[in-house]
Amino acid sequence: MINFRNCTEEELWKYVAAHLESKGLEVVLVGGAVVSIYSKGSYKSGDLDFIVTSLFKEKLPAYMKEIGFKKDVKGSLGRLYRHPECTHLVVEFPSGPVSIGEDYHIVPSEQTYAGQKIKILSPTDCIIDRLASYMYAETGPSKERKTLEQAILVAKAQPYNLDRIKKWCEDEDHPEMFDLFIAELKK
Repeated sequence: MINFRNCTEEELWKYVAAHLESKGLEVVLVGGAVVSIYSKGSYKSGDLDFIVTSLFKEKLPAYMKEIGFKKDVKGSLGRLYRHPECTHLVVEFPSGPVSIGEDYHIVPSEQTYAGQKIKILSPTDCIIDRLASYMYAETGPSKERKTLEQAILVAKAQPYNLDRIKKWCEDEDHPEMFDLFIAELKK
């Protein structure tokens, strides 16, 4: 059982994902919580974003209720779930599919927890996702520097595929992003 009052993003991810998977609802963790997990808590996201990859997700509210989460009808277009004892973290289900920019061929990493296969963006895809957020933020790269810093945190803590990151930057017509990433990584 999980202690909702002081659980980490990783603990909550595993608990929620394993529960949903046990019900036949496949989910992939994306976003800032992935950074928190891969950086071993150096970054705190405050929310967990799950993309539902199963076709039939109409039972999601009932499955979340089984583990004490209530849908927040006021917040985030009804995609937000809160647990009364877990005031420091929320769970959100943004619309899918799992993608980074125009890349829909994302293969998540898998782990086994409580007898269930649970999924999370790979460290490489997490880095690319954060670089994409940095490059394409509506507020501009200077105001979204935090996502570049998150990419660096993951790169310093996890193994990743540098060639894939370079190719992604080139495919996005932003080879300078790769150069910036390398420069920041060396600091």
